Amino acid sequence: MAATRLPGTPRLLRALNDRAALELLLTRGPLTRAQLGAMTGLSKVTASQLVERLEERGLVRRVGEQAGGRGPNAQLYAVTPGSAHVIGVDVGPDRVLAACADITGAIIGRVELSTRDTDDPVGVVHSAVVQAAARAGADMSSVRRVVLGTPGLVEPTTGEISFAWDLPRWHRGLLDELRKDLSTPVVFGNDVNLAAIAEAHTGAAVGVDDFVLFWVGRGVGLASVINGRLHHGASGAAGEIGYLPVAGAEIPRNASRHGVKGAYQTIAGADAVKAIGREHGFKGAAAADVVRAAVAAGEPGEPVLDELARRFALGVAATCAVLDPPLIVLGGEVNQAGGAALAERVEREVATISLVSPRVVLSEVAAEPVLTGALRTALDAVRDEVFGSTTG
Repeated sequence: MAATRLPGTPRLLRALNDRAALELLLTRGPLTRAQLGAMTGLSKVTASQLVERLEERGLVRRVGEQAGGRGPNAQLYAVTPGSAHVIGVDVGPDRVLAACADITGAIIGRVELSTRDTDDPVGVVHSAVVQAAARAGADMSSVRRVVLGTPGLVEPTTGEISFAWDLPRWHRGLLDELRKDLSTPVVFGNDVNLAAIAEAHTGAAVGVDDFVLFWVGRGVGLASVINGRLHHGASGAAGEIGYLPVAGAEIPRNASRHGVKGAYQTIAGADAVKAIGREHGFKGAAAADVVRAAVAAGEPGEPVLDELARRFALGVAATCAVLDPPLIVLGGEVNQAGGAALAERVEREVATISLVSPRVVLSEVAAEPVLTGALRTALDAVRDEVFGSTTG
């Protein structure tokens, strides 16, 4: 009886080796062929063939030489930055921020556009994406994916936005419109979920498999990562903690309507933060300005932080009762403004009113976390596509 043959096995091994080499070049490059061989465990001949294959496909390029002992200098190789591009977009009620990155993750073009005077979301996103690519010197044909971060619900099955309380012009069918308009894959992502992805890659949750990101900015949101994966829920509503029913706040009966705030949002959102500040003599154009003023004031501002901690701890404790995470990361403009003083208070308050005592820390992705998460999501997908198809 003839032995069973496994078709495609050599090709699969080549693809795995190529992917390992490309990841090494991204994280530790530039490298020589010999260094790649040593790090991947491949023979010199196999490593040389691998590099030649990747160079022919335009995925790696020679970037210099490394002086050795005897003989000619060894060529150094790196991933070709322009082999693919991605664009991340952070969409808010007043502006759209877009950034273009090459496949190495370097941001090489960015643009910010106002959305205040337009009723055309497709047009604004189109302009932002095209301008970001142009400023990066990238042709749109090389842009392999666009990821848009947006407040509200993103349906897991369709990828459509089903609800965004402060973006009434975003509607069903918008995803297909954008894909046709841009002629490239477009993906929506909830803004707080994308910020959690950024936190897991470069922030306070690096190496943590289970954590919760508690976000207070314009609104109140939450993202939960369980066993290293974002939890979206059946309809994408996991984390919409602004609609948590809480005692002492009016509970809306028509929460799915645009513009209707949830009960928890009314006691912990930006308007509530500013009201707390006014009660203690602190004012500001934005909620974060009020909190910064309270922190800077020292002892007179402590009642503001105490009250914020009590209210924020209600949402965190409710989450802990269900998920029992070891780590809570505080994100968003208001939490960042509160700093360590607010984080310490929230940690103490949660431990007081809950059965568990998770560690509470500030986000370490203070600059553009939603945009950072959108770019990371796009890069992960595109690298899988590009690096996973090296053998033709």
